[in-house]
Amino acid sequence: MVTRLSNFFLRTLREDPADAEVTSHRLLVRAGYIRRQAPGIFAWLPLGLRVKARLEQIIREEMAAAGAQEVHFPALMPREPYEATGRWEEYGDGIFRLQDRKDADYLLAPTHEEAFTLLVKDLYSSYKDLPLTLYQIQDKYRDEARPRAGLLRGREFTMKDAYSFDYTDAGLDASYMAQRDAYERIFQRLGLEYVIVQADAGAMGGSRSEEFLHPTAVGEDTFVRSAGGYAANVEAFETIVPAAVEYDADDAPVIFDSPDTPTIETLVAHSNAVLDGEYTASDTLKNVVLALTHLDGTREIVIVGVPGDRDIDDKRVEVAFAPAEVEPATDADFAKHPLLVKGYIGPWTEQGQLLGEESATGIRYFLDPRVVDGTSWITGANIDQKHAHSVVAGRDFGADGYIEVASVREGDPAPDGSGPVTLARGMEIGHVFQLGRKYADALGLQVLDENGKLVTVTMGSYGIGVTRILAIIAELNSDDKGLVWPASVAPFDVQVVATGKDSTAFELGAQLSADLEAAGFDVLYDDRPKVSPGVKFKDAELVGVPKIIIVGRGAADGEVELWDRRSGDREVVPASEAVARLTAQR
Repeated sequence: MVTRLSNFFLRTLREDPADAEVTSHRLLVRAGYIRRQAPGIFAWLPLGLRVKARLEQIIREEMAAAGAQEVHFPALMPREPYEATGRWEEYGDGIFRLQDRKDADYLLAPTHEEAFTLLVKDLYSSYKDLPLTLYQIQDKYRDEARPRAGLLRGREFTMKDAYSFDYTDAGLDASYMAQRDAYERIFQRLGLEYVIVQADAGAMGGSRSEEFLHPTAVGEDTFVRSAGGYAANVEAFETIVPAAVEYDADDAPVIFDSPDTPTIETLVAHSNAVLDGEYTASDTLKNVVLALTHLDGTREIVIVGVPGDRDIDDKRVEVAFAPAEVEPATDADFAKHPLLVKGYIGPWTEQGQLLGEESATGIRYFLDPRVVDGTSWITGANIDQKHAHSVVAGRDFGADGYIEVASVREGDPAPDGSGPVTLARGMEIGHVFQLGRKYADALGLQVLDENGKLVTVTMGSYGIGVTRILAIIAELNSDDKGLVWPASVAPFDVQVVATGKDSTAFELGAQLSADLEAAGFDVLYDDRPKVSPGVKFKDAELVGVPKIIIVGRGAADGEVELWDRRSGDREVVPASEAVARLTAQR
């Protein structure tokens, strides 16, 4: 049935919403696709639901082609499965928790690995039932501290999440590649540029993890790539560890006065003035004090030593110390640890005490992988207004471990040897994981193999952000007048706009709409009476249907105007040819 705008639930806005930060947020609200309910929470209006349904249909077609079957779980889930896998605590404040009238704990699910695992455990018991891939398209909930950018970072969002079940590692590899290939087809059909990057698995766990990122300046993720084909999220980037350096075991560090040098810049300037050498920030060892809050609520102070020409990357720190929450140490933390001299912290002291396992402070000390044995550094002496030079790693200090928290820079070598990397911004649109047996082990998912022996099932998890992709498509397909949807996800194929006061135009518009529908087009007919042509054209531009037919003054002569919203081309043609013209352009 032709959709008539005169009784369609739509009101466009002439002004941008006050809280809109990005183009998609601004236009989706103004054009009547979504409506804000609370920070990060939106109602979906008829236009928005039509685009969302078309996007989901493409996903469903490719999931079916990859052999996946659709199910649907509730958003409200009990505590127990998440507690069994440890994620009830791991999620911390990032999820919505609630209790029913009997004080039983529930959550609004941010993801459903546990539910899928228990479903298969309940129904399947033999290797003959596998491989199996199930998926759902469902709303998820995360208590974002700072929801922003409309649909790009919300508290409620729609995802497609799929889960594969195999009883061999080779089977998991095959299931993983089937989903990975399906993702590539989905994004190609949607016309989305993407880069596949190595990623950290985070709270999901597992081994192999790859993200599909859409390169965009408004992206919240930084990724690196080399000309030789390497690509990774900064959280997953691994530093090439230099070879160890020979050193003289009989030499010793030298403490020197360094008044008013609490920063790397002031330290370098002072060192060049008083020491015999030409030093840069890369010759210094920066010691960063961090506070970890563990799942049990305990607070721990740790120190990380990195080359002075590197900053600490917040996302890499978050991954390195997960699931603990990390923040810079406060003045109160320093007050509790008087041996830490703010601005002059180092791994070495005059008494030979270390900040590592043998430390008098009892504080764990970690190092950047570049700080290999034999490298010599200028660093804090743990004495106010004093630093030390010729402090050698492996001779004068050690560490509790090595972690990747330093920032990644343009020109850093790719870990696979494929050349220097460049940095870019991107938005995550999909993520695929090889979960392995983490969830199956925790929840007891086993099947009998060919020999009648119980084996633990190995799993994969594959997610696509449906509403996030919709917003990205809106970002990419717009101009200064409104949205310009690609045909694959547009809410309608054609919009017919009847203008003027002559009934001939409206009669012809109705007839054309019916003919277009009979030819297989999904049609929006603007039949609103007593609405000026200017208002109708502005609404058509804002809503963004890619093909528009204007039925106006030429209607009496049997002529209409074809308007390609994407290219901007406009052409007057006989009304009798309009349907054939659009059919030929499909």
